[in-house]
Amino acid sequence: MGGQSLPGPGPPPRTARSPRSKGPRGAPLYSGRMAGPIDLRSDTVTKPTPAMRRAMAEAEVGDDWYGDDPTVNRLEERCAEVTGKEGTVYVATGTMAKQIAVHVFARPGHFVAAETTAHVATTEVSTSAILSGIAFHRVAGERGLLTADQVAAALEPDPYGVQVVDLLEIENTHQVGGGSVLPIDDLRAIRKVAQEAGVPVYMDGARIFNASIASGTPVEDYAAEVDAVMFCLSKGLGAPIGSVLCGPADFVAEARRTKILIGGAWRQAGIMAAAGLIALDEGPKRLAEDHANARRLAEGLAEAAPGAVDAGHIETNIVFADVAAVGLQPFDVLQRLNDAGVLVNIVAGKVRFLTHRDVAAGDVERVIPVWRQVLDNARMEGGGREGT
Repeated sequence: MGGQSLPGPGPPPRTARSPRSKGPRGAPLYSGRMAGPIDLRSDTVTKPTPAMRRAMAEAEVGDDWYGDDPTVNRLEERCAEVTGKEGTVYVATGTMAKQIAVHVFARPGHFVAAETTAHVATTEVSTSAILSGIAFHRVAGERGLLTADQVAAALEPDPYGVQVVDLLEIENTHQVGGGSVLPIDDLRAIRKVAQEAGVPVYMDGARIFNASIASGTPVEDYAAEVDAVMFCLSKGLGAPIGSVLCGPADFVAEARRTKILIGGAWRQAGIMAAAGLIALDEGPKRLAEDHANARRLAEGLAEAAPGAVDAGHIETNIVFADVAAVGLQPFDVLQRLNDAGVLVNIVAGKVRFLTHRDVAAGDVERVIPVWRQVLDNARMEGGGREGT
């Protein structure tokens, strides 16, 4: 991995010190009044709505292993309608959905082609090796997005027949690319190249509804250009748990078998699926609000650190701040923000902010002055604590 930071989210290393409450010379770290922590670590941190909690409490359930949980079955049928695919499989996490897809499509000892910073090719690389015995052929795309020409080169047959690519993986939106959206025409061109090479295309659409809202492209249109697609109910859509893997009937049958093999045969899963049904119906309606909040947040962050944030690149709900580019330590800035009540994450060496249903426009306005004062204090202390 060349010593680079993996792009997947994870908790920062913690030290034994007490939380900071003072800046340099005893000045308060932030002089404003925070009503409570503002959690921008991920769009996975949302709490179930009252409607979701009621639906979960009242859900009609069965045993999903036997296929007789009626609420799970309704959710899977609804997801098939939304994506236009023949069938779907409801699983616990996006990683489980991706790993099932990789296992079904790719043979041990073969390759999956993916963008260099794709989640499946970085954070999940060891998982893929353990579960499926596959490796990745990585291609660097601008802001995480591949072109048809790049894909054509990646899928060129190895003249010695040793490195064989079984699958092309596309991430949309692309997380490390800053929530970048793949235009549908670009996807169609990529699909054509992959078909000519005889290689199936799988889409990690964890945030496909964000891509759909931002681009005006229906989810079904995106899904039509790939052999299979996964999306998360537990990110921007706001469900407490669950992802759905969608594809043709023969793929889904093998995906269900693989789900059982890797321990995904949960039982009365309709309790969670009930919340997923509400998330699927209600979640997409308000994603534009998350995108607007992210743009406003990026503008405010850029005012205090113009070399760290490019507000012009914000398309969806992800904002990255490259504080190292302005001479600061990412984990030091994270710790200072956390101590001031703004919870963030470090991904790919940058400070990441994600807007979501539980973050309002007023919260964004409260974050901006905290960010400004945190940076001022860090600069006054000489760029942040060494080794943090």
